Amino acid sequence: MKHGASPMNVDLAAARRYIAGGVDSPVRAGRPVGQPSPFIVSARGSHVTDVAGRTYVDFLCAYGPIILGHGNAIIAQAVAAAARDGAVVGTTHPEEVRLAERICRRFGSMERVRFVSTGTEACMSAIRLARGFTRKEKFIRFSGCYHGHSDEMIFAAGASSLSTAAIECGVTAATAADVFVLPYNDVAALESALRRHGSAVAAAIVEPVCANMGLCLPLPGYLEAVRALTRAHGALLIFDEVITGFRLGADGAQGEFAVRPDLTCLGKALGGGLPIAAFGGRADIMDALAPQGQVFAGGTFSGNPVCVAAAHAFLDQLEADAGFFARLDRQAKRLASGLAEAIEKAGFALPVVQCASMVDFMFRTRPPHRNYSEASQAEASAYARYYRGMLERGILLPPSQMELMFLTAEHDDADIDAASRAARDVMAALAAEPRKRAGHG
Repeated sequence: MKHGASPMNVDLAAARRYIAGGVDSPVRAGRPVGQPSPFIVSARGSHVTDVAGRTYVDFLCAYGPIILGHGNAIIAQAVAAAARDGAVVGTTHPEEVRLAERICRRFGSMERVRFVSTGTEACMSAIRLARGFTRKEKFIRFSGCYHGHSDEMIFAAGASSLSTAAIECGVTAATAADVFVLPYNDVAALESALRRHGSAVAAAIVEPVCANMGLCLPLPGYLEAVRALTRAHGALLIFDEVITGFRLGADGAQGEFAVRPDLTCLGKALGGGLPIAAFGGRADIMDALAPQGQVFAGGTFSGNPVCVAAAHAFLDQLEADAGFFARLDRQAKRLASGLAEAIEKAGFALPVVQCASMVDFMFRTRPPHRNYSEASQAEASAYARYYRGMLERGILLPPSQMELMFLTAEHDDADIDAASRAARDVMAALAAEPRKRAGHG
């Protein structure tokens, strides 16, 4: 069977029979591209293999957590050893404390942390903590930024959520009323909202580099302005670094842009492929958490030994390799260059955006998008055809234009060149389509 011939008929009916919608996360259904993501049975390094035995170069990378590569042997060994000693114990354990210390050393803004299992929990808990600390009820977030699927975060969000502030999406009017959703990269909108409502705003939460409405970079001075405005109006600044925390360098986007938030949310790559996340920040804010304060945040699997062991093994490898981020950046630039060349050769004018180990472009013939409104102008049907063409050529991409291509330490020159060649072929085919429809092909 050639690449791209869908293996879904093998298992999709059974999946829909026993799993709601056949998927455990809606984007996996692949509606934006017209077909479900392949059913993957194994993953190693930079490659994944589906149920029909087809192997793909993986640029989906589980939407960001996989940065060392699939099936990392050191992480696997650490997990196996921890599981043998008990997967979950229900008490604080020494390695949990050591991991907290390592994170606080890496991220200077995080004086204390609290572990949870997912990025959703981290962002949800950070907002609750901000409310408890400030005694204010409202908060600000930005359209197209995705902070998980809690009620207050899921509408007007990125990451293909497509949810609105409506009861049919499970969001009550009372919940929506506590949230001010503003355009990203718009300082004037934030200044206006805080001038009118600042006395009621507990916090503003933002992805410092947006990775859930395509790759959307902050305009020069934007993050600095957000920091200054929130401080001036007595609101906390929360950086959602669930994606960027271990992709933009040793201390995430806050280190890259030299902007210090009050609270930070981490996740994704922290567990080396296992579910662990954290939120943390200033000691005085974190002291509002129970048992010292009144704000509850906890969970049976929070800080469990297996995921903590995976996180230690991940950080061990990161810290032992001084050239890690520089190499990833070089490979990402190589990929971005290959894609840009393929786009230009086909006669398109689509901007390619690259930041650290994240690469993206949209079918939108304008400068790189600056917010969710501009991202939404991209041509979805063109991306769907591009996705399917790349899949046929052995390249696995995210099944939505709102998601990114991610790289890992295992992506080598051959992987990058394969993606660039495939992109040249697919872009050329897309460029020929209008001429064929017009009778000029």
